[in-house]
Amino acid sequence: MRGIGAGVAVFFLAAVAGADVRLAVKKDGTKVIYNVGSVGRGSDLSWLAKRHDRRTKYDPIIERYAKKYRIDPVLVRAVIQVESDFNPRCVSNKGARGLMQLIPATARRYGVTTLHDPDQNIQGGIRYLADLLAMFDDDLPRVLAAYNAGEGAVQKYGGIPPYAETTEYVQRALTVYYGRPHGQGAITFAGRRGGTKLKGGFGSAIVPDFAAALIPGMKYLGTR
Repeated sequence: MRGIGAGVAVFFLAAVAGADVRLAVKKDGTKVIYNVGSVGRGSDLSWLAKRHDRRTKYDPIIERYAKKYRIDPVLVRAVIQVESDFNPRCVSNKGARGLMQLIPATARRYGVTTLHDPDQNIQGGIRYLADLLAMFDDDLPRVLAAYNAGEGAVQKYGGIPPYAETTEYVQRALTVYYGRPHGQGAITFAGRRGGTKLKGGFGSAIVPDFAAALIPGMKYLGTR
């Protein structure tokens, strides 16, 4: 038994190093550990693009709160897709829970008392998205980066923070939202703290020229 336990521990630590590890608890109590991001269909942009505006039994809840807080329900579905694959019992290795993967602190901020309750979880997640959209002037890359890494990290770097997990998260979420692979071959620049910022977090208006000089032949795609 000790050998098996050690094997599970090694697997778990290796998975943490390579991706976001999540735990799903089935109705019968069975626990399933799986990775999000580095392997499997969840990292396949073409597969994710087909999950655009995915319809589920949670649609009435999504539509109700999206309308109340004036959020695009397609964006909500995209976030749920990449956060939990619509599994309300999902738990991340960082303690985020439920459909929209709220951490306890965010749940308390929005009055969510039962994290695995779909109604409460979706309402809390949508309220958080609404606040982030207001905070970052509807700039989706920064909003999604803040949802993943926290608004403080986006403010600190003046754009998408230089975290591999966050960069991949934004790419995956926008792929689902737009229904096509997003950002392949693009480069993300974080703005300088205290410097001039363009929408999307770039440090100055010369970024396109700088990027082209850095990589000859590269096409600047903008912030959207």
